[in-house]
Amino acid sequence: QVQLVESGGGSVQSGGSLRLSCVASEFTLDYLDIGWFRQAPGKEREGISCISRNDGSTYYTDSVKGRFTISRDKAKNTVYLRMNNLKPEDTGIYYCATDLLWSCSDTGHFRAEYDYWGQGTQVTVSS
Repeated sequence: QVQLVESGGGSVQSGGSLRLSCVASEFTLDYLDIGWFRQAPGKEREGISCISRNDGSTYYTDSVKGRFTISRDKAKNTVYLRMNNLKPEDTGIYYCATDLLWSCSDTGHFRAEYDYWGQGTQVTVSS
């Protein structure tokens, strides 16, 4: 059983930065691809970034490319999402997720369902 816990959300002004953390328990993140997702108010949850366990390759959706950076710290069993130059449209609940049968390198990068989700962390960006 994989348990994921996100933290690091908060309220910032436009142009500000936050670093989200996704910590895993009961499993080593080295063996998992990890995705970051967000759900904006009134919208469906969308995949925004993921990192591969095999070669550390990463993917970013166009809306966050150049502003967000995903990384992993093996020693801390943590995956981070560094978010710079935040915009009001980045507001939402951010989740990390994984699935033993999913790869960030899969066609389309994300799938509809994942076996393991964190509880989410709120990010609010004001203009």
